[in-house]
Amino acid sequence: METIKGRSPRTVQGYYTDLCTFFRFMKLHRHLSAPGLEFSKISIDDIDISFIKTITLSDVYEFLHYVSSDRQNQAKTRARKVSCIRVFFKYLTVNLKLLPENPVENLEIPSIKKSLPKYLTLEHCYELLNAIDGKEKARDYCMITLFLNCGMRLSELVGINLPDIRDNTLLLRGKGNKERIVYLNEACQTAIQEYIKERNQHLASVKPTDKQALFLSSRGTRLCPRQVERIVEKYLKLSGLSGMGYSPHKLRHTAATMMYQHGHVDVRVLQEILGHTNLGTTQIYTHVSNEQIKEATDQNPLAKVKSKK
Repeated sequence: METIKGRSPRTVQGYYTDLCTFFRFMKLHRHLSAPGLEFSKISIDDIDISFIKTITLSDVYEFLHYVSSDRQNQAKTRARKVSCIRVFFKYLTVNLKLLPENPVENLEIPSIKKSLPKYLTLEHCYELLNAIDGKEKARDYCMITLFLNCGMRLSELVGINLPDIRDNTLLLRGKGNKERIVYLNEACQTAIQEYIKERNQHLASVKPTDKQALFLSSRGTRLCPRQVERIVEKYLKLSGLSGMGYSPHKLRHTAATMMYQHGHVDVRVLQEILGHTNLGTTQIYTHVSNEQIKEATDQNPLAKVKSKK
């Protein structure tokens, strides 16, 4: 997955976890584990190709029922598990030819309910930016400005290196190590320049392995995703926006919504900016606009006026 298909280590780890869960379930399902043993303690070291050959499509459906009822997995999580199992068995059947036929070839992916993305209003964006203060103000303001203007993912933000910044453009590395260029508007360029001035005053404390990282912690190491999440949570709280379901990913939604609604950006251009592989993923932002049109129409004072009988 990582070497040939170019999937990220995080995706590979997710597949690994899903397969472990599946095989532990199979041991439990077939009464091959000690009674009362904690699920995570079930050993799968003895799983071999002979055991895998006995797995049927019905077993997988039992597994999906289990993760839904016992582990409360939502449709999106179950769909990821289905994708993992399908890829795994296809690899064993087609690539390694260890199975005579693929038992999950007809396994369907659970339908995922499409919900409108949650995003900050323009007023909320101003409140969030105005709340940024303190010792790391320049760094934190720069990060949140990039989130709100470029619509980048959390992993893309923490992965930015200094050479990736080229005048008014920024190179991002997205899912599957796919690279794309985003343009930096005036606000982003100014925020980056101000932060780099501050950053360069503390170069002596930067760890050698993180010299190229744009965003650094107070200890001189590259910021990790969880640290950025805490920083965003901090300013959401200071601006009175905590407890509303906002997160760094919601800031990405906000950027996309602002560009589509206020900038009238074409959906295909938006797809390029966000780094979406499928246009369908981007089109959810057009539904946001349609929902607002509906709400505006419903607010018409004549909306509930009916003909007198």
